[in-house]
Amino acid sequence: MEPRPESPRPQGAPRWVASYCRPAEQTWRTAAESPHRSPVLHALGEMTQTLRARGDEVTFALWGPKDGGWHRFDTLLKPETPPKSDTHPHQAAASGPSPEAAAPQPAGLTERMTGRRHQVLMSGLGKAGLYDLSPEDDATVQALAERLDEAAVRRVAHWLAAAGAR
Repeated sequence: MEPRPESPRPQGAPRWVASYCRPAEQTWRTAAESPHRSPVLHALGEMTQTLRARGDEVTFALWGPKDGGWHRFDTLLKPETPPKSDTHPHQAAASGPSPEAAAPQPAGLTERMTGRRHQVLMSGLGKAGLYDLSPEDDATVQALAERLDEAAVRRVAHWLAAAGAR
């Protein structure tokens, strides 16, 4: 992968600005801007999903106000503390075969259900503020969508949305 130029600080008064860079262009372009964070994050999430679905390689930057000046925010939120334990009560259930896998289903239905679970997980990630996902992140989301049942996927999406509301 080619190195990308660093995202330049936007001009003017601090506001929320999302910008993107494609490797072929090697320049940053403004994707969305607003005095409010929420519409910019929404636009960033939608644009990320659209461009990645097309197979485009892009990098995003999110700029916003902090302490009266400009600040570049990370588009991937990192957990502040690691999990307390390697085992979780729901982990065993999630790692076993899902009830959907036990019952034979037509290929079209299975594909649609996996696509639906993928969409629910991506929506939860968007609500948690995770928009600029790497190909490895997307592969992980796809693996979860294929392995977890609908109820587990909804629960994970709920956790992500609750984390994003903080």
